[in-house]
Amino acid sequence: MREVVIQAGKVAIRARLLNTPTAERIWAALPIEASARTWGHEVYFDAPVTSATEPDARVVVQAGDIAFWPEGDAIAIGFGPTPLSRTRDEIRLAGPCNVWAEALDDVRQLKLVHAGAAITIREADG
Repeated sequence: MREVVIQAGKVAIRARLLNTPTAERIWAALPIEASARTWGHEVYFDAPVTSATEPDARVVVQAGDIAFWPEGDAIAIGFGPTPLSRTRDEIRLAGPCNVWAEALDDVRQLKLVHAGAAITIREADG
């Protein structure tokens, strides 16, 4: 299984890629370096990738889903409610997103990441 590490400062989250067209595009673009942005309890950042909305794209995701927002060419990682969430427990993204990976570590660590922080995605070692 292919794995990546998403790192921002001291926060590092391992994720396993799913078998999707978006995952293939992101894998081919590694390493990705960007500046983190935040939106409620979501960290998102630009990616040098474009991908159409896939048939199983979702607006509501679970903590641990690593998503790609086709409208913004951005990777989005929700770990709690966003300004659009309808309940305290819902993770509602800005629009339909392609889930391309599953986090192997607790994404709530991303609470420590502030807007403007350098963020990278690279292939996991080994």
